Amino acid sequence: MPKGKYLIDTNVLIYHVAGSKESTDFINKVLAKKSLNISIITKIEFLGWNKHTPDGFQKCKELIESANVYPLDEDVAQKVIELKRTVRIKLADAVIAATAILNNLTLATINISDFKMIEDIEVVNPLSLPPASDDQK
Repeated sequence: MPKGKYLIDTNVLIYHVAGSKESTDFINKVLAKKSLNISIITKIEFLGWNKHTPDGFQKCKELIESANVYPLDEDVAQKVIELKRTVRIKLADAVIAATAILNNLTLATINISDFKMIEDIEVVNPLSLPPASDDQK
């Protein structure tokens, strides 16, 4: 079972703003708990996308402003180095994974396969989570 506190990957936010019901339901639950956690890499990827409309960019910026953004610090850098030396992983994914591991957060991502080779990380796909019953909402 997921720990309940999540680090949200960029793709979950993208699905949310694109109108995915499952992703939106998941993000709304996270927002209701005031626990939208992201890595600085997610902030950069999400807001740095070059196809935002001005209105879309503003909405995305407002969403990110409600997030707890974890920085890239020395501890994260050391964990990223360890991951890059031991598993085949993209730099941005390594930063996100290291942030989740070091902060004891479950990583919520659509691309579970990008993280399957990493030990000590819990990963969930919010599009695959069962819908919450009315008493869980």
